[in-house]
Amino acid sequence: MEIRFADCSIRYGETVALHPLDLALTERRIGVIGLNGSGKTTFARAINGLVKPSQGHVTVNGLDTVADGPAVLGTVGFIFQNPQNQLILPIVADDIALGLKSRGVGKAEVAARVEGILMRFGIEHLARRRVHALSGGETQLVAMASVLVTEPDILILDEPTNQLDLKNRKRVIDTLASLDEAAIVVSHDLSLIESFERVLLFHEGRLIADGIPGDVVKAYEAVALC
Repeated sequence: MEIRFADCSIRYGETVALHPLDLALTERRIGVIGLNGSGKTTFARAINGLVKPSQGHVTVNGLDTVADGPAVLGTVGFIFQNPQNQLILPIVADDIALGLKSRGVGKAEVAARVEGILMRFGIEHLARRRVHALSGGETQLVAMASVLVTEPDILILDEPTNQLDLKNRKRVIDTLASLDEAAIVVSHDLSLIESFERVLLFHEGRLIADGIPGDVVKAYEAVALC
């Protein structure tokens, strides 16, 4: 994985959501923390082109998020803070298959890959379940499966343990830890990112700390308690 921000800033009208940023990311597990409105979600969405730079560039494995938008979307999967909003079809297996079908994957391969991802996540028993009947943890796992079945190189998760009980939180964390794919996790759940290789702290649209979890969490606590 190689993600680069080159003099990248993002504005919404007169509001600066992300101040000019130069940054290179190559680690397998990266956490992104900060207060609400700090710019962390804007930063994460810029990686797969959901948000375009107002100036500068963002590249992912050499692909520009603007010039190579479709290729970037195929490289970077994104799980939103409310994963139920990503589940479109009423039946779990059908929803997981949707991304493959939209890419023109053949029927037999779609079936094999859906079965494989369900088994990988240990949720094959949910295949014919209706998505509105899933628990919070099941919804998060199905959303992850629906993205990873398309085989992105990088997965971005926005608050993956938000509003989960302890059992489902552990289930999601264990699944995340087992992923072969590189992952960038935006979270207020500081214990979730304590084993990550690198953590970024955003505040008022600026990257103010970047390093190992312990040091960056201390910087975050100092900002949060001001």
